[in-house]
Amino acid sequence: MSHPTLIALLAILTLAAPAFPQQPSSFHVYVGTYTGPKSKGIQLFKFDLASASLTPQGCVAELTHPTFLTIHPNNKSLYAISEVGDYNRQKSGAVAAYSIDPNTGKLTPLNKQPSTAPGPCYVSIDRSGKFALVANYSGGSVAVLPINPDGSLAPPSATIQHKGTGPNKQRQEAPHAHSFNPSPDNQVAFAADLGLDKIFIYRLDPNNGALSPNDPPFASIAPGGGPRHLAVHPNNKFVYVNHEMGNAVSAFAYNPANHSLTELQTLPTLPPDFKGQSATAETVVHPSGKFLYVSNRGHDSIAIFSIDQQTGKLTPQ
Repeated sequence: MSHPTLIALLAILTLAAPAFPQQPSSFHVYVGTYTGPKSKGIQLFKFDLASASLTPQGCVAELTHPTFLTIHPNNKSLYAISEVGDYNRQKSGAVAAYSIDPNTGKLTPLNKQPSTAPGPCYVSIDRSGKFALVANYSGGSVAVLPINPDGSLAPPSATIQHKGTGPNKQRQEAPHAHSFNPSPDNQVAFAADLGLDKIFIYRLDPNNGALSPNDPPFASIAPGGGPRHLAVHPNNKFVYVNHEMGNAVSAFAYNPANHSLTELQTLPTLPPDFKGQSATAETVVHPSGKFLYVSNRGHDSIAIFSIDQQTGKLTPQ
């Protein structure tokens, strides 16, 4: 949301032939875009493992500004936000649901629902597969949309409006929810708000998708840092959050007893001699749990950290 000049904001991989027990030779890759003369929506690519090459397969879903995508844990459905501010004559963006053809990768529209506020920028699926969690950047709010058995979306079951400002008057003049992710135990959901320098913690009702503030209700990062995305360690004990504006990453310990986040350390993602403009974007933990990757836009690099499996702390590589 904060860098509209980027075209491909997210790529998602699915198995090209999930029915086969052996290692597949290729994957389907879905790329979200800002739409315009060169793109009408979600693009499909085929990724060949042997050659590490991407082959374009064309547009598989026409949707205005599908700038963030996610796939259901069962690999049968894909969900895309539509980063607009006027869906169905409402001051809202939209979330679209699609079924996935496992053989061709083609997408079939299921339905759309409002995101409840303008400018959605993120969608994830809770660990039960029952709810879509949506962050609205322009609107500064988060929402929950129940997922029907066929993969389509029901109307929103909850929405919470954030309030306040941050020290950076240009970027933090209002709340800007930038991601919304389930906790390791699926009891709460973490909402990183770039505008407020907070990771809000909300209890998620597993029956009806209602949201309520946790106690404690949030964790904070350094003022002016601008939290963007977070990643959970495979051992479910640690959470990592990148600072978009501060060019840094913070490690947190997760306490399942009270669902709190306690900061362990914060490290820069850029070399000390870099003088240009840059901002972090994505945060990913390697499936082995041994490494953390944070992308830097502007410096055009990926910061790599090793992870101490016992303490969760990071060491630059």
